[in-house]
Amino acid sequence: MIKVLDRLLMFLYSVAIGAASIVVLVAACGGFDAKAIDDFTADLSGRNQIVQTTVIVVAALLLLVSLRFFIVSVKRNGSSAPSINQKTDHGDIRISVETMENIALKAASRTRGVKDLRARVMAGDAGLRISIRAFVDGETSIPALSEEMQKTVSEQIEETTGIPVAEVSVYIANVTQSPTTYKSRVE
Repeated sequence: MIKVLDRLLMFLYSVAIGAASIVVLVAACGGFDAKAIDDFTADLSGRNQIVQTTVIVVAALLLLVSLRFFIVSVKRNGSSAPSINQKTDHGDIRISVETMENIALKAASRTRGVKDLRARVMAGDAGLRISIRAFVDGETSIPALSEEMQKTVSEQIEETTGIPVAEVSVYIANVTQSPTTYKSRVE
């Protein structure tokens, strides 16, 4: 919701600044009559109460929007990268999700018959949920290979990080073709 509001404010702010820039450029190039500019400045200084009030309100709104954008640009985000946090007797431990994914990939790659691996780790209430996407060579039983991969990944993550693994999902994306070698026949 706040991001949508910020985008709307950014759009309106850009339109207002663009319009003001055009007016200043036209005025600087002599596009306005000197008497019209004098009349406008006189209206701003109090002769026409409606114009003066409108300009003050618009200027105050632009100032508030400018302050909002300044605060958003300077404010630091709470964490630089997604991580999984653990509390121990000695303090806090933060392990990045990328580290967890790399550990899962390393463990899954030990399974014989897998070729191209991708891993995704998500933290859940019961523990980590890990998704592995793999290509297999097709020469090994896919259920057996998947089960071995699930067991290896789960054990490796739990042993390395101490964080329980709730689920390891394996998605076999495709079967890779092993390059066949043909003997050339010379006659």
